[in-house]
Amino acid sequence: MSRLALLLATLLAAIAVAATAASAAVQPPTAQATVTGYGGGAATVDPYATRAAIRVLRKGGNAVDAAIAAAGVLGVVEPYSSGIGGGGFMVIRSRDGSIDTIDGREFAPAAFTPTSFQENGTPIPFTEAVTSGLGVGVPGTLATWQTALQRHGTMSLKKLLEPGIEIAAKGFVVDRTLQQQTQDNAARFADFPDTANIYLPHGQPIQAGTVLQNPDLADTYRLIAKKGIGAFYGGPLAGEVADTVQHPKTAPGTTRTVRPGLMTADDLAAYRAKVRPPVRTDWRGYTVAGMGPPSSGGTTVEEALNILQAFGAPASDGAGELFRYLEASRLAYADRNQYVGDPDFVHVPTDCLISQEFADTRQALIGATALTSPVAPGDCGPAAGSASLHEGPNTTNMTVADGKGNVVEYTFTIEQTGGSGMVVPGRGFLLNNELTDFEFTTGKANSPAARKRPRSSIAPTIVLKDGKPVLALGSPGGASIITTVLQILTDRFERGMALPDAVADPRISQRNAAQTEAEQAFLDGPLRAPLEARGESFKLVPPPAIAPDSTGPRELGAATAIEFLGGGKLQVAAEPVRRGGGAAGVVTTRK
Repeated sequence: MSRLALLLATLLAAIAVAATAASAAVQPPTAQATVTGYGGGAATVDPYATRAAIRVLRKGGNAVDAAIAAAGVLGVVEPYSSGIGGGGFMVIRSRDGSIDTIDGREFAPAAFTPTSFQENGTPIPFTEAVTSGLGVGVPGTLATWQTALQRHGTMSLKKLLEPGIEIAAKGFVVDRTLQQQTQDNAARFADFPDTANIYLPHGQPIQAGTVLQNPDLADTYRLIAKKGIGAFYGGPLAGEVADTVQHPKTAPGTTRTVRPGLMTADDLAAYRAKVRPPVRTDWRGYTVAGMGPPSSGGTTVEEALNILQAFGAPASDGAGELFRYLEASRLAYADRNQYVGDPDFVHVPTDCLISQEFADTRQALIGATALTSPVAPGDCGPAAGSASLHEGPNTTNMTVADGKGNVVEYTFTIEQTGGSGMVVPGRGFLLNNELTDFEFTTGKANSPAARKRPRSSIAPTIVLKDGKPVLALGSPGGASIITTVLQILTDRFERGMALPDAVADPRISQRNAAQTEAEQAFLDGPLRAPLEARGESFKLVPPPAIAPDSTGPRELGAATAIEFLGGGKLQVAAEPVRRGGGAAGVVTTRK
């Protein structure tokens, strides 16, 4: 056979294999950003995950069951933002009216010290902490799922992992967002052979429209389905996770400084998710419930809402309402930075931060023009303040409700897009870099310590009226999660927007900085000029710090939400555009 004929035969064989893989792959359903219906619903950033949740609901599972099935799928199809190598926070409103908040935040290894991110008394470069074993926290995702199921679920984790196993084994169709994120992280991923083998086939980033299989992750899920989460937090897999952290496996010839981490198998065995009390405030006749410390999401959203409430009635125009929103955010972030950390290690004055009395003192500082940042924190007692530094933008969020009154708002993450960049060899999942959410200096509320959980901005939020759910929402976006949730709430309740419009509204994020980050659509819109006339200053939201040359869109958040309309009817809303658009679904469109 001639070389040309051999080449042609090889090419045709490759095409045939690719076609077979594509036909065997689990095909994505059509995504809708908004849908109204009955019997329960779900919104996630991805149609595969939303479909998994709706199928569980239709089979009689409750909202917790459906959320965990969707989360397992997201770990496959949105691997750079979520997965069993990370952690998160879940808020559950049960049919009996009670609210649980589950803290599945990663914690630092026992060997971690306040100076672990320092070298010769100086903080190490942030990029060296991100892409390293040193930045990896002990994962909490699986412990969160198990805790939620034990307290509220009706189905087994084994059953709920089946959709994720199927998609990981058969493959899924890569979308443009995953392609772009891979391109942005290609240089990092190339330095880790086990990561490159999955996401840089033949040395090139995966392309939209192609099929991506992850048989190693399918096998890892099967192991956990068979043996329970103890297979992750103990046994050979725990040893492999610890070994990956302590001895990062890099490509020959890499020039990247990849620092080893401190995690051991004993750290994994010691991990527990914690059920903490929700933080609540009364706002304009509603009760707003959210996640308390070590997340700053609940306290900061609720403080800002209380500042807005101190004005009395909402402003009469959109620019006036956005001005109040920006200034309330500015002040609430000053207090967040001063007081919030892991409550198991530092005193967090939660009751003060979410009190109306404290909000009244902060609202009194807002005048006709913008305050100058950084503004000083208010007085909630002594605290060691921490700056608002780096928080990874690529988290994921979901909102799920069933027809029985159970509601789940769940945000989970591996921190930066792609986390640490390290896949556990032979296991198919990326490890987080959550410990970079700590302050790198000592003596602060958010400084590192052994088994301490770094402060987060995750803000899963449920709004109730007379104890019944009215709205549930959350978002990814690092430190801008708080402002995204707050802006949607003010758009919906203060400015009277419909929920889909509030979710889609161009975003601005003020976090006690000299300039407010803004999406391009806002900068091009009509409200910029009247706000600048009142002293506000704007800049285009920057690309992710880990991928400064990103050519992807510059966005704030990718929210999901469900509004409860009465009579069993609900409206489910996902992002229509950001991160490629999300997917909303309901059990049935007919009553």
